[in-house]
Amino acid sequence: MPTLRSATASSSPAATPSPGTASTPRSVKRRLTPGRAGKSPDASRHTSPHRSPHAGAGTVCSPKLLSASPKSSRKRLYGDLVAAEKPKWNPRGKPPNFHLASPCVRLVAFFWSLMANWSCHADPAQMRAIKEALHVATVPSCELVCRDNEQRRVFEFCKSCVEQEKAGSLYICGCPGTGKTLSINKVKESLMRWADEMGMEAPDSLAINCTNLSNTSEIFSKILGQFQNRKKGSNKLSPLQQLQSMFSNKESAPRRMMLVIVDEMDYLITRDRAVLHDLFMLTTCPYSRCILIGIANAIDLADRFLPKLESLNCKPLVVTFRAYSKDQISDIIKHRLKVLEYDVFEPLALEFCARKVAAATGDMRKALGVCRSAVEVLEARLQDSDQELGIVTFDHMDIALSKAFKSPIVDTILCLPQHQQMVLCALANTFQHCKKKATTLGELNKSYIGICRSTQVPAVGMLEFSNMCMVLSDQGFMKLGQSKEDKLRRVTLQIDISDIGFAFKGNRFFQKCLEQPRC
Repeated sequence: MPTLRSATASSSPAATPSPGTASTPRSVKRRLTPGRAGKSPDASRHTSPHRSPHAGAGTVCSPKLLSASPKSSRKRLYGDLVAAEKPKWNPRGKPPNFHLASPCVRLVAFFWSLMANWSCHADPAQMRAIKEALHVATVPSCELVCRDNEQRRVFEFCKSCVEQEKAGSLYICGCPGTGKTLSINKVKESLMRWADEMGMEAPDSLAINCTNLSNTSEIFSKILGQFQNRKKGSNKLSPLQQLQSMFSNKESAPRRMMLVIVDEMDYLITRDRAVLHDLFMLTTCPYSRCILIGIANAIDLADRFLPKLESLNCKPLVVTFRAYSKDQISDIIKHRLKVLEYDVFEPLALEFCARKVAAATGDMRKALGVCRSAVEVLEARLQDSDQELGIVTFDHMDIALSKAFKSPIVDTILCLPQHQQMVLCALANTFQHCKKKATTLGELNKSYIGICRSTQVPAVGMLEFSNMCMVLSDQGFMKLGQSKEDKLRRVTLQIDISDIGFAFKGNRFFQKCLEQPRC
């Protein structure tokens, strides 16, 4: 506890008045502390809580404390005014713990507590800001992290084409949710910025999503539409023929470069290969000014179509976007949350999400969706409890991940009658323990009867068993072949064995069923 001023003044030699001298002024007494007992009043004149003898002009320093005890009430009252840590997230909108040293902050806390009418629900503004930061459609305002190398390769390619006024083609491939489209849009912005800085004419740009095309050949009409105001071709020619004629004639060729970004190019691959070939061949015309960038999820396009494109002298440069790793997913989420002034996720919860998504798909869109779902789980729990402060924990993230990765097949299995579930267990035992790819209805019936005996459940007859298998076949769990005798009908499993095991996880009865291999 801090020492009383009266005791301090009486025990200090400097506070004792000399003979014939008036007592020490009250202001001097206030400045004296037990730690300065042997010093003169002049030495302690700079110990006010607002100035420091070592502070230069215009410099704001931490105020000195009036008591030697570091835990005194005066330290709490006149402590540092600058917060050292990032404030914790307060989803209810309540003020944080105001046992701080600053008198200004304590005053704000006092008036806040008088005026505020606390709601028992989560603060909508904070929740909205968090969900918006984690939304897939939200484009980061600054640089795109974890794709620097890929963006640099694409930018250098486009920059070279613009400098040389030469057409070229590039193919971007990668799994869904790996940042392909977002990276190309960032490259386009950088290219326009670079052209302005260099005093060069920036290329025109055209973005086409192939899923919006009524037919594959419509893509040539959209490209031609960018040049119609400059040079109109004959109506007798198709849009592709008009483009080919335009890029083959020096007089009709456009002077300005054109950046054509074709997204979801898988549509062209699956519907009409000729359209794909003709599109890339536009860049080989002698006076073409097209910089073609195709984006698709088909990683094997290079193996399937590049030999043909190479023979046509229009082989594109290929840039592959690999699936995101655990560290990359974690870094991207943290980068998006930098716009917030508080921590939202527990580090362990964020790592759990990153590990799970990276192991499953590496899809960043999936990771963002899981994080938003975890925030919604916390929001729902805050409405049902009296908890003042909250943060997304491991438990919240576990619930969100279970919802995201739970297969609908599992729900269907859990709704089946018991004997049909036992048939699925017999299927799992046959194909997992015995490593078979197919069996017969008679062999499957033997495995089913063995499970019934071990669990002491009466088995159904062969006719009813055959009907149950027909029902499971209609629902897509298995496939039944044709034969004159039911026992000889070929049976193959149509679902993943792990779905059967996951559906019966924690159920002792069915766990026992799955422990009965029958080869």
